[in-house]
Amino acid sequence: MRLFVAVTPTAAAVAELAAAVRDVRRLPGADRLRWADPASWHFTLAFLGETDEALLPGLGERLGRAAHRHPAHELCLAGGGRFGDRVLWVGAGGDVETLQALAASVVAGCRRAGAELDTTRAFHPHLTLARATGRVHLRPYAEALAGFHGVTWPADRLELVRSNLPASGMPGERPRYETVGSWELGR
Repeated sequence: MRLFVAVTPTAAAVAELAAAVRDVRRLPGADRLRWADPASWHFTLAFLGETDEALLPGLGERLGRAAHRHPAHELCLAGGGRFGDRVLWVGAGGDVETLQALAASVVAGCRRAGAELDTTRAFHPHLTLARATGRVHLRPYAEALAGFHGVTWPADRLELVRSNLPASGMPGERPRYETVGSWELGR
């Protein structure tokens, strides 16, 4: 199973960002980007990759503990950015410190449950909007989103998500996400 752990923005926050992204998608060259479906937008706290299904009970227990240790908190989608000319993203505003602490607990819990994680990069809260499919300069897109500041929403749930990779081989097909487990924060 290909798994990750995430916090998902509310429908209102997603709709507001989707409206802003519609304008960005009109910029020259935007057709050379592979845009993420708004229904799949999330903040990844830990990427587990291919994981043995036998680890699910332990993962559920550890993620439940992590969720219990951290309170629900207020976040917003804010600012645009990029990872080089590979990934266009929007960042997080609000109580980012609690989100970072939650991410650290999630990583520790996943490790204790036996999952192997790539932790070579520090956690940087972001929601991926698009990936470059060739040579595209992402700076204009990030600058167009730099002033974006969305509504505040309650981050109150932690999710373990399975990523089902496309099997058809059709160009443009995207992974399908399926929630495997979910835990309320602070409970």
